[in-house]
Amino acid sequence: MNLIEKIEAAGVVGCGGAGFPTHRKLSGTFEYLIANGAECEPCLRHDRWLMRNKAKEIIEAMDAIAAELNIPKAVVALKGHYEEEAAALESAIASRGSSVTVHRMESFYPAGDEQTMVYEVTGRVVPPAGIPAAVGAVVDNVATLYAVWEAMQGIPFTKKFLTVTGEVNVPSVMHVPVGTPILKCIELAGGAKIDDYLVVSGGPMMGFPIAPEKLAEAAVTKTTGGILVLPKGGYHERSAQLNIKRMLSRAKSACIQCSNCSQLCPRHMLGHPLEPHKIMRKMAMGGDPKDMLDDPVIRSAALCCECGICEVYACPMGLNPRKINAIIRSELREAGIRYERTGDSWTPNPERELRKAPTDKVAARAGVYRYNKLDVSNFVEYDGR
Repeated sequence: MNLIEKIEAAGVVGCGGAGFPTHRKLSGTFEYLIANGAECEPCLRHDRWLMRNKAKEIIEAMDAIAAELNIPKAVVALKGHYEEEAAALESAIASRGSSVTVHRMESFYPAGDEQTMVYEVTGRVVPPAGIPAAVGAVVDNVATLYAVWEAMQGIPFTKKFLTVTGEVNVPSVMHVPVGTPILKCIELAGGAKIDDYLVVSGGPMMGFPIAPEKLAEAAVTKTTGGILVLPKGGYHERSAQLNIKRMLSRAKSACIQCSNCSQLCPRHMLGHPLEPHKIMRKMAMGGDPKDMLDDPVIRSAALCCECGICEVYACPMGLNPRKINAIIRSELREAGIRYERTGDSWTPNPERELRKAPTDKVAARAGVYRYNKLDVSNFVEYDGR
């Protein structure tokens, strides 16, 4: 089997959250192979652990992919303050005589958004509703690349790296079988420090709360990146309790059309025609999104990456443009409506560099600042027995 066939046989999918089959993602012709080591979400630490401890395997996988697909430029992109991780990668590159380079970015959210990362590394803007391949790039998370290395050794993708943190006794990076109960992962992290808690699957920005009645049945999947144990009563619990009617009622009464959500939107800053404040205006005045899908402004919600900057960081009124965009995107998919872009070039906003959201401030707005500062150096290897 060639490398792509080995990746398919091993069942490797994207570990950054989307879960797209990696063998399909690597189908094409590319100028850049970009390893995503930005660890986009606050609080999560498993990608950093991998870059410190599995750098040789990550670089070997990148070299193999670049050779297989004749990709001339291979780059690991990570945040500039990841000094130990960068040193480990550079040592691995030197020891292999690899041509992979390390690209240091600023510490901002969402640095790990693949369209943002492509622009940071290449200076090219991925077209609205497009994929990095449109500008000659392919982006794989470093955990995905480690899974590719395992596939090269004939090891199937059956275990997942993830972070378990928050109100647990021993915040940890774990490597556990897919299907491991979420409650078992919390137990492996020394158990919860508080009795009444909320569990968020994923990171604090793009993750989702697990309903208490479903927690006993919840399990790790190939796309689970984090398990956050948080006190009840915070942003995540309040946000989960809002329905569309309540969100629109709040928007109608409280949205001041300040446009902060648009001014700080990462996709808008890349030049994409996405302006969340206009979507909020339309929805507040209109009502049911199903009746508004022909509106070009409403259709622009398809461009949203659901990073949460608009509602967690930007909105002074605590409204929910991200969730409203997600509802519209779901309705558009159900109606079979695809975004139709116009034009053939997009120019980033000249103030983009000034409007990047610092990760620590984002964590503070999400109510997880102190968890973002926890020591998550403990590692747990669990075989399911």
